[in-house]
Amino acid sequence: MNAVARPDARPDLYRPTLGAVLASTWSVGTAARQQAAIEAIRTAWERRDWPDPRLLSYSVYVGTDEDTLLHYSQWTDQEAYDAFVRVHRDDRNAEIDAAVPGIERVALHRYAPPHRSAVLSGDGAAAVPGAVAVVEVDFEGPDADRQDAWVEAAVAALAGEDGTRSVPGGIGAHFHRSVDDTRVLGFTEWEGVPAHVAWEAVHAPLHEAWQRLFRRPGLVGSRVHRYVPALSLDAGA
Repeated sequence: MNAVARPDARPDLYRPTLGAVLASTWSVGTAARQQAAIEAIRTAWERRDWPDPRLLSYSVYVGTDEDTLLHYSQWTDQEAYDAFVRVHRDDRNAEIDAAVPGIERVALHRYAPPHRSAVLSGDGAAAVPGAVAVVEVDFEGPDADRQDAWVEAAVAALAGEDGTRSVPGGIGAHFHRSVDDTRVLGFTEWEGVPAHVAWEAVHAPLHEAWQRLFRRPGLVGSRVHRYVPALSLDAGA
């Protein structure tokens, strides 16, 4: 059974069998190399059988920084990913690297399925994302309660000062806790890049609750990056 590319690069974040999420970033250097890497990934995966039924989906997003790629894969469990690494990953990466030499694989993090979600606007559930904004926060050590508190504060901050959670151009926000209890990944979906740029310009500088998120005790680092969907693969029917 070969990999099938889907035109809608929106993974189902609440699959009943979803047990693990892997998120990684690559640095490729230029916009042209981003597109070349996407095509190399597509070719390397479509020419091979789907590696494991426990891999539920594999999506890739292109950074608006004209450098990075975000890889977001869904698995039934963490052990399934480890088995993929042992048997299937190296030959795919070798083919991709031959097509686009010099890729830097920056970081890989393991997460549980989404811990908390919020609809950002009334039409969000039906909208197809044209962009995602990824928020990553790092804490000084493992603390699941601290992760939970940060996520709840983030959901509250997204509701805005009037509590309506009506975000123009916003679709949904989904928060993952890392399996080692040291990180949170916020995966927010938007109709397009301009919608997130506009929200960030108006909302983030003015809303004190949003600013406090990044000053909470124990938080040692945070980053926000914008991406657009590029490729979504699964095993097909």
